[in-house]
Amino acid sequence: MIKLQKLNGALVVVNAELIESVESAPDTVINLATGNRFLVKDPVDAVIAKVVEYKKQVYSERKVINPLEGFEKK
Repeated sequence: MIKLQKLNGALVVVNAELIESVESAPDTVINLATGNRFLVKDPVDAVIAKVVEYKKQVYSERKVINPLEGFEKK
């Protein structure tokens, strides 16, 4: 999830995994896979940086699970 500021100054938290596109027209428009759209004050480059940072954080914490761990060979 990333924090963005709506045009009225309100904080909105958006699921970065659902972002399909980000437009600059002249305000920044976030289009989600759900069909929802948000107009935000954050510039496009800032939104991209927040998404990249979010994904770095999420995917760096992934752990590889060995499906055979704990399986005793007979």
